[in-house]
Amino acid sequence: MRATTGIIMLCTAALALGACTRDGGSMRGATPAGQSASAMIRTAAGADAGKATATDVEGGVRYTLDVRDMPAGTHGAHIHMVGQCDAPDFTTAGGHWNPTTMQHGSMNPRGPHAGDLPNLIVGTDGRGTLAVTVPGQTVAGLLDADGSSIIVHAGADDLKTDPSGNSGGRIACGVFRAG
Repeated sequence: MRATTGIIMLCTAALALGACTRDGGSMRGATPAGQSASAMIRTAAGADAGKATATDVEGGVRYTLDVRDMPAGTHGAHIHMVGQCDAPDFTTAGGHWNPTTMQHGSMNPRGPHAGDLPNLIVGTDGRGTLAVTVPGQTVAGLLDADGSSIIVHAGADDLKTDPSGNSGGRIACGVFRAG
């Protein structure tokens, strides 16, 4: 009897843990119906520069950015409000995604924009990664009627100056697509 009770408790615990996980056992907080989008990032010359993904997770969107063949240093990275990346300056991407009409930057008392991400650090090998969860967002919001894009800027974002943190020109861009 005692062994049967132990097995039932063990099975119940396993079922409860299985209900909380989504991706092979790691607890990342992703919602079962979580939508995702990805963006292939390209330079103004059309060269492949990496990929960004956006995934619905509990309470927000998880962004991951993996770039290559980019200039070494610190670069502003932002979600922009239009899903267009026309070279050479990517101005067709519009301004930062800002549905709540805040000012730019996490260090700005009247900020941040929904599209403000932390700085991307690119090593001397031209590679850089960034992963951040931004609360209160959805991938469906990114994929609205005119879409959205991700921009990598030439310089560092000061995280406080409106509208773009003095991060310089737009050197790479990718349009988010569902899936």
